Amino acid sequence: MNRIVYDSDFGRTTCPTCQRPVSRCKCPQQTQPDAGDGIVRIRREVRRGKPTTVVIGLPLAEPELRALAKDLKKKCGTGGSAKQGQIEIQGDQRDVLVRELEERGYKVKLAGG
Repeated sequence: MNRIVYDSDFGRTTCPTCQRPVSRCKCPQQTQPDAGDGIVRIRREVRRGKPTTVVIGLPLAEPELRALAKDLKKKCGTGGSAKQGQIEIQGDQRDVLVRELEERGYKVKLAGG
């Protein structure tokens, strides 16, 4: 069977467990996120020539991560996404995100990048 399981533009396309497309996977999702070292890191990256602020190290499961991303995007007044355990916010929003995450009780550091 010739089935595409990974696309460099979109990432994994089929679930490794049930072999269904990721969008129709019925497998239980990871319930306990990786806690890491307990420090949330915020860094600025340039993607397609535009600044992007990336938040990594949040000890949240995927639904909570998406909800937090929605709140942060609203606070910054810009777009973004939550995927693969990180939040991406359009523009250089480091100051706003540091302040907002510290108010929510996270220990935050600015990472190089």
